[in-house]
Amino acid sequence: MIDKDSFTAIVLKDAGNGKITAAVETLPNDRLPPGDVTVAVEYSTLNYKDGMILKGLGRLVRTYPHVPGIDFAGTVESSSSPAYKPGDKVVLTGWRVGEVHWGGYATRARVKADWLVPLPKGLTLEQAMAIGTAGFTAMLAIMALEDHGLRPKNEGEVLVTGAAGGVGSIAVALLTRLGYRVAASTGREALHGYLKDLGATMIVERDELATPPKGPLGSERWSGAIDNVAGQTLHAVLASLRYWASCAAVGLASGPEIKTTVLPFLLRGVNLLGIDSGMCPKERRLKAWDRLAKELDKEKLAQMTHTESLAVVPDLAGKILQGQVQGRTVIRTR
Repeated sequence: MIDKDSFTAIVLKDAGNGKITAAVETLPNDRLPPGDVTVAVEYSTLNYKDGMILKGLGRLVRTYPHVPGIDFAGTVESSSSPAYKPGDKVVLTGWRVGEVHWGGYATRARVKADWLVPLPKGLTLEQAMAIGTAGFTAMLAIMALEDHGLRPKNEGEVLVTGAAGGVGSIAVALLTRLGYRVAASTGREALHGYLKDLGATMIVERDELATPPKGPLGSERWSGAIDNVAGQTLHAVLASLRYWASCAAVGLASGPEIKTTVLPFLLRGVNLLGIDSGMCPKERRLKAWDRLAKELDKEKLAQMTHTESLAVVPDLAGKILQGQVQGRTVIRTR
């Protein structure tokens, strides 16, 4: 039975000398941050950014103690907003929750009503978090590519880099469901079968994309791309896009710097599309969630998902940073 006067959370503390500690603690409700809506959190997820936060990397969190977890799904307990009432099922991604504002690695959260969206019809709370920030980001990337002309009839495959991760796995499954031919890139041979089961029509080795083209432009290969890696990989992707194709850049696993030229943009008219899922406008946010509920294969979603308890999150942080976590990791908070 959940205590109405307190909540359990993973609490990060600054131990000094750049060391961050993480432990499960029970806190009184008056420690919750300000907000319009109090939510009984049932699920969150483990994302790459969560791993960075748990390890104190990138200065994503600057005020401690802090409760991480960049998304969550649960049931409204109380609300001062007319938009939500007790019992409503809700989902939250973005708005720097888990970075600036206390996040989803807790049994209770309090946030602004505008940050929430109703649980999309056709999804359970657990499925919504199996999608989570990663799946939401993947859909935004696909929508951006479509806005710039990507269609299933386009010649060539759509390349997904970092394909075995959270964003990549859902991007592969979604693109396949929508009728695209997908080339999935990974550095782990053991995951080739996993990616083919999700629908990838070809596998591209990570080392192949780490090698720069001999000239300023490589051969035309991809009708579009979703890049989760950046760095040298993004340079290689841009140089091998077809004429007027686009790349949606999502992640920074290899850092924010790329050594490229303007030639892909000038000579082939390619587009580099930055995807920010954190501050996405409400109308587009709702459209993305509606499409996810309707278009994502639920069987493939289950295939790429595993569920863990709140207590094991600190131990998983290092693994996700090392690329040892595939697919989607759902965290059950209760």
